Amino acid sequence: MATDKPAPTEYDPPWKEAIELYFLEFMAFFFADAFRQIDWSRGYTFLDKELQQVVRDAETGSRRVDKLVRVYLLTGGEIWMLIHIEVQNEPEAGFAQRMYIYNYRIFDKYSHPVASFAVLTDDSLTWRPDQFRYETLGCEVSLRFPVTKLLDYGKDWASLETNNNPFAVVVMAHLQTRATRHNHQARFDAKLTLCRMLFKRGYAKKDVLELLRFIDWLMVLPVELTEPFKEAVEQLDPEGKMRYVSTFEQLGMEKGLEKGLEKGIRESLFNVLEARFGEVTEEVAAAIESTHDIDYLKRWQRLAITVESLSVFAQHLANERPLITNN
Repeated sequence: MATDKPAPTEYDPPWKEAIELYFLEFMAFFFADAFRQIDWSRGYTFLDKELQQVVRDAETGSRRVDKLVRVYLLTGGEIWMLIHIEVQNEPEAGFAQRMYIYNYRIFDKYSHPVASFAVLTDDSLTWRPDQFRYETLGCEVSLRFPVTKLLDYGKDWASLETNNNPFAVVVMAHLQTRATRHNHQARFDAKLTLCRMLFKRGYAKKDVLELLRFIDWLMVLPVELTEPFKEAVEQLDPEGKMRYVSTFEQLGMEKGLEKGLEKGIRESLFNVLEARFGEVTEEVAAAIESTHDIDYLKRWQRLAITVESLSVFAQHLANERPLITNN
């Protein structure tokens, strides 16, 4: 049994993407009280540019996973919500202060009420910062914010296994990633168990593929176990209705480091399309080859994993291509 150190895990990107894909489910799972006060029929908007401006202006140390979202309340009016996911291995002394700084800077810059929420994913049972406060000469400043701790969910694993919210899978994948970081075979087994669970939950095909990709992205396996794992997952779907292609994406990321990010993502995109649909049409190939915008290539890479056909993928490209300026 392999027990050496596993490949490094990048927690930030998969968490960011999971929140973007399933924000309503994120709030329902972690912050039910706030969820019930939001008018979800009016939709929500991610305010990435506004948050980037605040982060750029604030000297607050390294940033983790932060999302700023505009929502509408059932009582009327809009509110901005700051979602902060702390994914570092150890508690951070300045965490609560950073939450306070982001909150007041957003309010100061945009004059919008801000509600701050935090998800703590570290291994400490006792570190649970939920407020920042100081008092001097009769003046008091404070911010209290809702906090949820992933370790708490691991105490009732049976409930996670029966909860159909996609973030139950996200939490299980994260906790298993941390628990198996020193044991390759244990991670292989835990990862396969989660994938098997996905096929039994009755999710839509798109959701199964998105969550498979999240699990694959988070629970990194060494090279020698990658192909056996791919074969094991494919046995869960013998008819090939949900072709497992996340491995191709992982290989594309590795090639990106060697050959340049743009070229690696483009090659990974072609790998995914060919694995799912066979030969790529000349029109689609030409559109991909002539596009140098990395954000678009990444978006098409994600789309290629979940889209139902090559023709639908081609239509997405046709709709977006006029917006692209090639370098």
